[in-house]
Amino acid sequence: MPNIKRLKKPAAAIFAFGLLFMNATLAAAASPELSLDDSIALALKNSPAIKMANADKDKADGGLDAAKTGNLPTLSLGSTYAFQQSQPTLGEDHDFSNSLRLNWQLYSGGRVEGQIDQARKNLDLAGLDVKKTGQQVILDATTAYYNVLQARRMVAVNQETTDSLREHLKDVQVKYEAGVVAKADVLRSEVELANAEQNLTKAQNGYDLAVASLNNIMGVNANSEYALKDELAYAKYDHTFDESMEIAMKNRPDIAQADIGVNVAQDGVKIADSGRLPTIAMTGSTAWNDSVLPDNSNNWAVGLTANFNIFDAGLTKANVKQSQASLDKAREQAQQTRDSVQLEVRKNYLSMQEAEKRIETTNVAVDKAKEDLNIAREKYNAGVGINLDVIDAQVAFTQANTNYLQALYDYNVNKAKLNKAMGVNAGQ
Repeated sequence: MPNIKRLKKPAAAIFAFGLLFMNATLAAAASPELSLDDSIALALKNSPAIKMANADKDKADGGLDAAKTGNLPTLSLGSTYAFQQSQPTLGEDHDFSNSLRLNWQLYSGGRVEGQIDQARKNLDLAGLDVKKTGQQVILDATTAYYNVLQARRMVAVNQETTDSLREHLKDVQVKYEAGVVAKADVLRSEVELANAEQNLTKAQNGYDLAVASLNNIMGVNANSEYALKDELAYAKYDHTFDESMEIAMKNRPDIAQADIGVNVAQDGVKIADSGRLPTIAMTGSTAWNDSVLPDNSNNWAVGLTANFNIFDAGLTKANVKQSQASLDKAREQAQQTRDSVQLEVRKNYLSMQEAEKRIETTNVAVDKAKEDLNIAREKYNAGVGINLDVIDAQVAFTQANTNYLQALYDYNVNKAKLNKAMGVNAGQ
């Protein structure tokens, strides 16, 4: 019998280990790992904003094709059928005529060329809008991912606080039962534990909300669960402020769009001014009667047509004035955009630096708060400390951890915002 018992224990242990391994495997299968790059890729793939921006780009591409037709000939076919009832003695009269007309504008005074240039630049604007939208989606996905990381760490911090206060309450109850401390110590410890449990519930709810927000940005089911691979961490930023500003001035889509907007407005002035110039078109036509297809008896003609507005009641002058005002506005908007980008870069850079300094100080505070908590516990257990010291030390330790996590979060988010302000993707 003893030998049989010795055999059963290892078998039971192996069986239990197998169950744990299987459960862990199933949990891993149910919750696939998700990195920051994975979340960004999903957001870019599923984003409605990017799909709408691409649709606008396709629309602008169609607008360019439409503008180019202004330099191409047009051909139209016309047919007319007429039936006439004449006097009874004369009978019925049927008239069937056809015409084929060609029109080709050879010179429009620069209007068509200006419209083509505008359409081409509008296509460039739409392409930059796709890029700008993508950078905003990257920022949104990055921020949401960091929100989940922070919320997950906050759950861990509050869980640790709750467990610590629960263990401390056990020690207080033992001392109370031994008659060493007063009932007030037990009551105060129970209150602190209840508050900690409430904060833990809030932290867990915050985590669930952060996950739902990330799923929404990634365009996946709200109930999807992932095992996040990354952690909130500190990575030194490589560029100086001047380098960051220089990169922003070169890469920011908003600035490129503003410059193109000025060029589009300049084309508008040229188009408006084309009303002062003549237009020249080549025309051709042929006509035939009483047959579907042309016959040898049809007439045809080819010619050039020139048109020059000698007096248009000031319409061209008014159009030029409007277009010039639009150009002046576009130039002011371009400068305003540059100023806004510079302010955005400065704001995010300084906020990132401020968070970086807080990381250093709060990290030291965590170590000191942990040491202070250990000392307070040891003194209380030794009978030379008071319960309030332990509770205060626990609160300080929890706050120090919270401050450290907030500093890490602020640093990473502001760095992501800075990348977006510079017109580059995360990690560049």
